[in-house]
Amino acid sequence: MSIILGIDVGGSTTKIVGLRDSEMIGALQVRAADQITSLYGAIGSFLRAQNKKLNDISSIALTGVGATFISEPIYDTETRKVDEFLAIGNGALRLSGLDEAIVVSMGTGTAYVRAGRDAITHIGGSGVGGGTIIGLASQMLGKSDVDSILALAESGKLENVDLLVRDIINSDIPSLPPELTAANFGRIKSTASASDIALGIINMVFQTVGMLAVFAARHDTIRNIVLTGMLTTFPQAVAISAQFMNQFDLSFIIPPNAVFATALGAALCAGGEVRDSI
Repeated sequence: MSIILGIDVGGSTTKIVGLRDSEMIGALQVRAADQITSLYGAIGSFLRAQNKKLNDISSIALTGVGATFISEPIYDTETRKVDEFLAIGNGALRLSGLDEAIVVSMGTGTAYVRAGRDAITHIGGSGVGGGTIIGLASQMLGKSDVDSILALAESGKLENVDLLVRDIINSDIPSLPPELTAANFGRIKSTASASDIALGIINMVFQTVGMLAVFAARHDTIRNIVLTGMLTTFPQAVAISAQFMNQFDLSFIIPPNAVFATALGAALCAGGEVRDSI
């Protein structure tokens, strides 16, 4: 059977998945100096990894900011563009196995999508995301490589940079656990190490992204929040999600292959397996 390629051309990386008989058969991501090079490099890498040829591909579905740079069919193959928020919602539902969810797509920035039983709706977005981590780490630590930032953060201690609830409250408040952050970078010490600062940056971004997700779900009947995108690969994503689950009556879910949710959603749209957006 022929393969549908779903490609998410992002601001910094391109993610690609193959869909055959409604099943994902492969996924990978590539980085390049520009989005066009990244796009064509992703296709070549996928075909090589899967031992496939161009004539095995029936159609290509593009989404993401980089898709706007493509105006003609790729390699003379049927090519269509898919609304990014529609792709985010459908991909997240397929990966999580849920019928409805608030979907958080964490990339360079962050997008919030309500994937309901009947429709998919873009709730809004935030400029806080992976780009924030890299930008702040570059200026504050001289590090712009994600692996280097994560390695630094491994031994970091938040109490050396953040003002915690226990620092300002002398009695127990059930809704405010003592280890909760009261102010990001609100108590940064002169002795704070690069590791402390790296962890503080990551923690600030995840807490901001998480709280916006909570606000999105507060006045909704949906109780499941699905996290997707590059930031789901950070170890802090699991730990901070657990904190939010304990504090709020919500489930935070990181499904397998969460990085490729948007690319998968684009392929599903090309295959006609979608919910419409409004």
